[in-house]
Amino acid sequence: MTRYFQREIQELKKKLLHLAATVEESLRTAIRAVTERDTTLAVEVVNRDNEIDQMEVELEEDCLKTLALHQPVAIDLRFLVAVLKINNDLERIGDLAVNIAKRTHILARTSNTDIPFDLPGMLQLAIEMVKRAVDALIEMDATSAGQVCCDDDDLDDRHRAAYSAVEQRIIERPEEAGYYITLLGISRNLERIGDHATNIAEDVMYMVDGEIVRHRGKDLNP
Repeated sequence: MTRYFQREIQELKKKLLHLAATVEESLRTAIRAVTERDTTLAVEVVNRDNEIDQMEVELEEDCLKTLALHQPVAIDLRFLVAVLKINNDLERIGDLAVNIAKRTHILARTSNTDIPFDLPGMLQLAIEMVKRAVDALIEMDATSAGQVCCDDDDLDDRHRAAYSAVEQRIIERPEEAGYYITLLGISRNLERIGDHATNIAEDVMYMVDGEIVRHRGKDLNP
């Protein structure tokens, strides 16, 4: 590996970690906005999304340029492929944070505070998964990345429970259907954030071990 190539790799790492930190902050702000029903915070999340999009595009262009110029192999190639994929997942988490934040405006217009499922627990688990995935990326820690994959099953179970609880509430209080559907939308976005955090964790495991772990242990029957 040439010294110039090493500098490029370090610069890519720096940009990826900066994007990860920005996305994590956006998600934390979105969660605060929803929890506190603070529309000012929600607007902050929406406005930050353009910055995240620009960072994602720039990092992708830099990766492709490095691939074209140096034609890396083995671990260096795995790293660049993983960066491209993680870059995309981080941008999608930023989009989902915006989706969550936008629902703050609906919540702020109602006095209903009934939440028939463990939304605070889901919020906490989702942010922990993103943080753990990013930390695993920083430390190149496959063990920590594996824990993210385990947590995803828990988040999926919580989303299914939320769906059932909201369905029952709508039957009981059809006049409040819009409010409960908004809560379910937040749950669904959190579940999807968990999926993207899991993708990042799997890509970290790929970078560290060179093993593709997607679908491993899953039932492939239709």
